[in-house]
Amino acid sequence: MPQPQPQPSQPRPRAAGASPDPADPAAAELLREQEHVDLVYERLEATRARARAYEAEGHRRAQFGHEGGLVERDSIVYQAAVWLQRLDAEEEGLVFGRLDFADREVQYIGRLGVRDEEYEPLAVDWRAPAAAVFYQATPVDRRGVVRRRTIKSAGRHVTRLDDDLLAPEDPLAAELTVIGDGALMAALTRKRGTVMHDIVATIQREQDLAVRSPGEGATLITGGPGTGKTAVALHRAAYLLFNERRRFESGGVLIVGPSRVFTAYVEQVLPSLGEHTAALRSLGELLDGVQAARHDRASLAAVKGGLGILPVLERAVRTAPPGVPEQLRLTYQGNIVQLDRRALDRVRSVVLGRGQQGPQPNVQRAHAATMVLEALWERLPRELRDRRRTERAHFDRDLRDRTEFEAFIERWWPHRAPDQVLRELADPAVLGALAGRDLTSDQVAELAASWAEEVTWTVEDVPLLAELDQLLGPVPVNEREPEDPFADSGVLEVSSWVDRNPTAKKDSGRETYAHVIVDEAQDLSPMQWRVLGRLGRRASWTVVGDPVQSAWPDPEESRQAMELALGDQKRHRHELRTNYRNSAEIYEYAARFARRAMPDVQLPEAVRKTGFPPEEFTDLGQAVDAALESVEGTVGVITTLAAFDAVAASLADRAEAHPRLVVLTDLDAKGLEYDAAVVLDPDAIAAESPAGLRTLYVALTRATQRLYVVAPGA
Repeated sequence: MPQPQPQPSQPRPRAAGASPDPADPAAAELLREQEHVDLVYERLEATRARARAYEAEGHRRAQFGHEGGLVERDSIVYQAAVWLQRLDAEEEGLVFGRLDFADREVQYIGRLGVRDEEYEPLAVDWRAPAAAVFYQATPVDRRGVVRRRTIKSAGRHVTRLDDDLLAPEDPLAAELTVIGDGALMAALTRKRGTVMHDIVATIQREQDLAVRSPGEGATLITGGPGTGKTAVALHRAAYLLFNERRRFESGGVLIVGPSRVFTAYVEQVLPSLGEHTAALRSLGELLDGVQAARHDRASLAAVKGGLGILPVLERAVRTAPPGVPEQLRLTYQGNIVQLDRRALDRVRSVVLGRGQQGPQPNVQRAHAATMVLEALWERLPRELRDRRRTERAHFDRDLRDRTEFEAFIERWWPHRAPDQVLRELADPAVLGALAGRDLTSDQVAELAASWAEEVTWTVEDVPLLAELDQLLGPVPVNEREPEDPFADSGVLEVSSWVDRNPTAKKDSGRETYAHVIVDEAQDLSPMQWRVLGRLGRRASWTVVGDPVQSAWPDPEESRQAMELALGDQKRHRHELRTNYRNSAEIYEYAARFARRAMPDVQLPEAVRKTGFPPEEFTDLGQAVDAALESVEGTVGVITTLAAFDAVAASLADRAEAHPRLVVLTDLDAKGLEYDAAVVLDPDAIAAESPAGLRTLYVALTRATQRLYVVAPGA
């Protein structure tokens, strides 16, 4: 049987109104797909019209003149707005796939599910179970598919077709035209931009299995550089929201990335897939009110991220703040009653020892005042205390009404914010007294110096602030007196630190989420995992990472912290084994360093060759110029944290002339990719990080097309 042959080139896009060339079967295929795409967009417009009519009906409900009408209006208008937002998000490339089955059934795959007037599918939503075959069919496991076609569009106009013939021996194959070189290879060779694009048309089988992993439990996705871990995680968020929208949209989906640079790069992926409700945060934004982008040097980051800092923070919360009064002296009916520092410290210890959620002194001020009164009462002569039963109530009212008592309580038991506590620990004497055996003298000096700087917080400070926020507790808005009949009712109006911080993003997050997705998880410190554990204490999880790329000095400590955060939920494990990002030449160069760091490691396999091996330079400017000349897309210059400012300044003119050129540290490069990467001083990158060659391996795998390595003075 003669086999259909791939066409050597793509058909030219057809001008509007033009007829296909009968001698060009590829052009005829393009026309047929365009007709179907036009039909889908017609139905999309009809659906939009229904959504607008629904919105108008909602506004009409407000004319009923009663509260119920207003409630109905708000509900209907909101639902209509969400509906229209999703429809508008899918304008570009609405239909991107087609399957031809051996039984001659044809199925189109789209960003949305669209049906005709008879409710027959014109396009199946890519997240629906029926669409899974588009991603999971292979020449070995065909699922009945003869031809899989990817449809590329510009706006509403079909511009390119790429086919995979999965069953060339099937009788239907002889009737099918096969076009192009395959969608995946076309996608791999396109130039990169400043934002990440979705891969909805090119998801591969192993990736799709991870995307469609169950929504319950914890899905753990591992894979080396370029295996599509990040894209899989983002598409998984869209998949979960589609299949269990009520649960995950109301409960919230949180996506955590390593840096602001990373979140800016990926933030358009979910909107392009029609999802706008997931929260995207970097590790420097895990606590409302804080936005950190700066990193500490490795030795300091290791101290702040390790669990050894926990007892120090708890002592700081349980100990009286610096500068509080050390004595209380009052008179009552001619008797002097007073408490010295030891007695006050004893009261503080008793009060802070009773909370089931930790010390939480911000919640305990009213109780502290009661305990101070109790201690003062015990200082009165026994004959006065025993004289009559009503004396104690009189004593309490008398002292509580005094301005000096109220002022003392406010000064002795101040409400504290997490940032205030860390600033207090900037005093080496204060921190040293609290350090015990948990910190060395050098660590005390280094920590105190970092918190004394009048600059923004670092990414590594954020989990410490979050831990202190938990330890301190919320501040009561209206503290009630003990004799208030509602004081012990369990109803307490409180405000969090973010409510009292004017710089906070008050609508940026929740206390907990229904699903938490963590990218580059191998780099998280134990303290960062504690923050995520609280945000996801009722959540299912998707955790994406690569142990080979771990930058944390004790990966086992971090893994144990992760397991504690995930709890006893069932684990679903997926491993991605194919590197789609790097050329084989670039990846083999980088892999040498990974094998030196971990000789027994299993690394992914790169799937394409470009014929361009990495080039080595001694001059940074020459390497950057070569990179800018070699590719049309983005160029990333990767350097150490210590050298970043100087390198960025030296390349400022080039960056101004070429906006596609960016300079970033090896930490911020995590999860990103560039058409060309310039890696400056690989020895310094390896030496700066406790992870050593593993960090260098990550930097070298950011390039998709060309890699330039600069070794100054070599």
